[in-house]
Amino acid sequence: MDPVIFTSEAKQTLSAVLAQLSFSRLVVLTDTNTQSNCLPLIGTVLPEGTLFISVTPGEIHKNLETCSVIWSKMTEAALDRKALMVNLGGGVITDMGGFCASIYKRGIRFINMPTTLLSQVDASVGGKLGVDFNGLKNHLGVFNEPETVLIAPEFLETLSKAELRSGYAEILKHGLIRDKVYFSSLKSANWEDQDWESLIYHSVAIKNAVVTADPKEAGLRKILNFGHTIGHAFESFYLDTPNHLLHGEAIALGMICEGFLSFQKVGFSYEELDQLTKTLLQIYGKVDFSVNELDPILDLCLQDKKNEGSTLMFSLLTSIGDCTYNIPVTREEIREAIIHYHNLKTA
Repeated sequence: MDPVIFTSEAKQTLSAVLAQLSFSRLVVLTDTNTQSNCLPLIGTVLPEGTLFISVTPGEIHKNLETCSVIWSKMTEAALDRKALMVNLGGGVITDMGGFCASIYKRGIRFINMPTTLLSQVDASVGGKLGVDFNGLKNHLGVFNEPETVLIAPEFLETLSKAELRSGYAEILKHGLIRDKVYFSSLKSANWEDQDWESLIYHSVAIKNAVVTADPKEAGLRKILNFGHTIGHAFESFYLDTPNHLLHGEAIALGMICEGFLSFQKVGFSYEELDQLTKTLLQIYGKVDFSVNELDPILDLCLQDKKNEGSTLMFSLLTSIGDCTYNIPVTREEIREAIIHYHNLKTA
């Protein structure tokens, strides 16, 4: 079976995939949003006796407490090791559902059906699964590949503009780290007027090539984390607040800061830094924060999984379309990059 299947007919394709797999029982994981907006698009092809589990949406619920609820329901239903799980949702559901499937009875098989732009181009591809722990993003997790990933652009019609924009940040990142021509083709003005299907296909191809070369993030795969060390720190810091950021909003901020670090550390040109900055600010605007909040944000950077001991290791751009990794950066250099962002003027 193909690791990734692109389809314009989610229901029929899922039906064909299920027909190829033998399983004792099917369990479908949704959140309450995808339960009402996406499940009806595939519901009629699910076998009798399917176990439905729905959880509260949002990154703030991507934790062991929610996993415990999922595992309890699977246990109460007496699911055995030959059960099959379908994760129907965004990155929170595909990350957490895959993690729950991988742990339950030492692992059952699962299929990811990503329903957001972010999860279609990023979260559901590459076998990284996990949950947040003590306010730290994806702190607990495993590497494990799904049976297949079904990518159906029809689900994007259920998204808000904010969620679509959040996913677009990862598309921009793929161009920045790996494909200059792709990046220059992406729109910042009227960004929502896109051929999403072709962008998803191209972005998944970029990510798959990197992941195939380095499945367990020993080296090259680290470039996919560009923008994420600082971005995740802001996302985690604001997670349980009224000012919480969507993943893509935080990563856009992180890419501007880490673009500045690239300029300072690895010869990224000022002209390309300016191009990156203007593109991202036009789409995402600027996040307002107080420099008094910097210390706890810097503390969160220290928890990044790429770090080695107390050394902070970054993936940085040498030019648009080319990214290097394992670049040591000091706490003070990160502070300077965030202050640079803080002081940027927007039109």
